[in-house]
Amino acid sequence: MRALCNRRIRRRLAPLLLLALGLRGEAGQPTTHPTYDVVIYGGTSAAVTAAVQARAMNRSVILVSPDQHLGGLSSGGLGWTDSGNKAVIGGLSRQFYHRIWQHYQKPETWRWQKREEYGNRGQGTAAIDGAARTMWIFEPHVAEAVFDAWVQEQGIPVVREARLDRERGVRREGPRLVSLTTLDGATFRGRMFIDATYEGDLLAAAGVSYHVGREAGAVYGETWNGVQVGVLHHGHWFKQPVDPYVVPGDPASGLLPRISAEPPGQKGEGDRRVQAYCFRMCLTKVAANRLPFPQPAGYDPRQYELLLRVLATGWRETFQKFDPIPNAKTDVNNHGPFSTDNIGYNYDYPEASYARRAEIVAEHRLYQQGLMYFLANDPRVPADVRDDMSQWGLARDEFSDNDHWPHQLYIREARRMVGRFVMTEHELLGRRPTPEPVGMGSYTIDSHNVQRYVTPEGHVQNEGDIGVPLKAPYAIAYGALVPKVGECANLLVPVCVSSSHIAYGSIRMEPVFMILGQSAATAAVLALESGQTVQEVPYEKLRARLLADGQVLRHPR
Repeated sequence: MRALCNRRIRRRLAPLLLLALGLRGEAGQPTTHPTYDVVIYGGTSAAVTAAVQARAMNRSVILVSPDQHLGGLSSGGLGWTDSGNKAVIGGLSRQFYHRIWQHYQKPETWRWQKREEYGNRGQGTAAIDGAARTMWIFEPHVAEAVFDAWVQEQGIPVVREARLDRERGVRREGPRLVSLTTLDGATFRGRMFIDATYEGDLLAAAGVSYHVGREAGAVYGETWNGVQVGVLHHGHWFKQPVDPYVVPGDPASGLLPRISAEPPGQKGEGDRRVQAYCFRMCLTKVAANRLPFPQPAGYDPRQYELLLRVLATGWRETFQKFDPIPNAKTDVNNHGPFSTDNIGYNYDYPEASYARRAEIVAEHRLYQQGLMYFLANDPRVPADVRDDMSQWGLARDEFSDNDHWPHQLYIREARRMVGRFVMTEHELLGRRPTPEPVGMGSYTIDSHNVQRYVTPEGHVQNEGDIGVPLKAPYAIAYGALVPKVGECANLLVPVCVSSSHIAYGSIRMEPVFMILGQSAATAAVLALESGQTVQEVPYEKLRARLLADGQVLRHPR
């Protein structure tokens, strides 16, 4: 074929040849693959938009996903989109929400609820924007169907459950990546590479600089980075004194489970701690679609003793983040001092082995399933809470291949590249301009709790939950998507972007990841066309193409 076809024809035929030969993940892994213009590692929403954009620019592309399901959190339970200012969401990201809107225009999609019963509920603004033909809140299986249809329409080969060999699977020739190899021995050669994972495994294996945890505030001159002892934002802290000891008032009796004995650190200090993870559960009260919360294997009611003490103070906000999504379901998020966030149990996840990560995921699942079972069944739970919780259950028509439990843990933060430009709170809060914008964010600067500790007064408290509102949307720099000059010449990173911990608290939203995935793929193709490194891509040329493809690079005023 190579002797008969010119380069452009090869680029267009490569995905179709793979489909014809059965070389997709579903049909087994080959030993080697053709050389692609763009190799994307990841199964997130950013990975999909990057792949779609590369195909739109007539380049051969393959999506190598460590996961079975495409879409990451967007198809893994986060249907209550953290969208911020929707006016700055453009390009393929906006097209995704348009496709969601198209789906819910069909009467037959409203199986468990009439459309007029759902209404138009959203976060401050409408969930369904009829004039713009977009919909921002959706069921998990609908999102996954959109992502799957997108790659199928474009003829993009997808290899699923293909994990990078992180020790020996990255080959370089000088400053350039040449190939990546997965644990099953399959090798994917490329001219450009995109790491679109939540963890940043490819960038780390390629030798690119990165950071895990919170930088000290002094590193970038930030107010909200580092340890934030004494800062009480949102409502996810202990508002009434709660005793942390097994025997109240007796430190010698030991601490209750899920409280750290370590000192929290001084305000503004850096640490290696990571904000808490959870699963975004999809629940329902509809009897025909509801499965009662199961008692998980290994269930230990002692893990929730602290919650009993919180409830004993009169706290009753258990259901305040049961956000409604279509068909009488919910996207459930953490809320309050003791909730679905599994605080302190994820610190080693970003750099852990696959086996250790699997243990962490399993522990999070056990904790959260046990929490729901406890609230619905334990007789010590106040009757009003227990009776209400027992009406809820897992949605039978979601996550059917995973016992109706979300397939994606909410990795709110893992590795963050230290690239050519580092986004900080200064750019987000408008204190200084952002150079070479390739997309915009607008969500509140938001970090979930990082630790749970004992105060000097002998009470339990959470630390790390930060919510800083923005005055306006902000631009995200192209330099935050590329490594430092000299580290890697053909790698772009749209998810684990170059950002401080606190700035990442806003950037880390799914619409932004889709925006940056598209921008990363655009830059990759332009670098190929010009024969330049990703650091050398002419910004004006990149900007022109992004605008032509519907990206929003400045706040419409």
